[in-house]
Order: sequence, then structure tokens, then C-alpha cells
Amino acid sequence: MSATETVIDIDRVGRKGYPRHYQAFGAAPPTKVVPVDAPAGAPALPLEEQMRLEIQAMLDAKARERGYDSLASAVSYVTSTVPAWAAEALLLRDWRDAVWSYALAEMAAVLAGTREAPGVEAFLAEIDLACPFAWPE
Repeated sequence: MSATETVIDIDRVGRKGYPRHYQAFGAAPPTKVVPVDAPAGAPALPLEEQMRLEIQAMLDAKARERGYDSLASAVSYVTSTVPAWAAEALLLRDWRDAVWSYALAEMAAVLAGTREAPGVEAFLAEIDLACPFAWPE
């Protein structure tokens, strides 16, 4: 990934907090940040920023598997009175903490020169192995 762009997240329109006709209510459309090819000659994002964006996208994608808008939205259900939602929120919160703890420690090792910088896809696969996640039954 070399650059990002903010686009309307059509998958969220009509779901949890975004009415189908959001414009009629004077609401802004839901948005998301997506990777795009950088224009020729544009500087690439620093590796640390690329990793941060891709890791957050991975976390948000996991939450969307169960219909949440994002990981932040899912974790907000931690105090829900619906036991299944609260359980999912706790699980996602703990997984998020494990992912960021691991990722930040490994990126610190890269910046300190004690570890070679991995590619983005390889690092995401490494995180999957180090911090496995499974939805409750």
C-alpha cells in the first residue's frame, strides 16, 4: 500500500447507526479508509504507518464479520445487556490488545535494528499466528 483514500462505506449504510436514507436525516455518510495506488512520483507512506493502517483494517474487518461497523463499534458493546454481544465485545477487546501489543513490540524491534522489517502481508500473517482469533459458538 502506498497511499490511502477516504471513501463512502456502502456496506454500513442501513446497518447499526446509519439509516439507509442518511441524507434525509442530515447525517454524513459512513466512511472508511482504503489503500490505493499512489500517483506516480508520490512518496510512499513510511512502513510504520503502512503497518498501522493495515493492522487497523484487519481488526475492523474481523468485527465486520459479525455485522459491527468497526472494531471500535464492536468493543462499545462490552457493557451490553445482551450476553452474546457483550461476550463478542470482550473477545474482540482482548484480541485487539494482544494484536497491538505484539505488533508494537515487533515494530519497535524493527526500528531498533534487532529485527528485519517484514513486508506488510507477511507481518499480518505473522500476527494471525501469534494472536489467533476464533468467534464464540
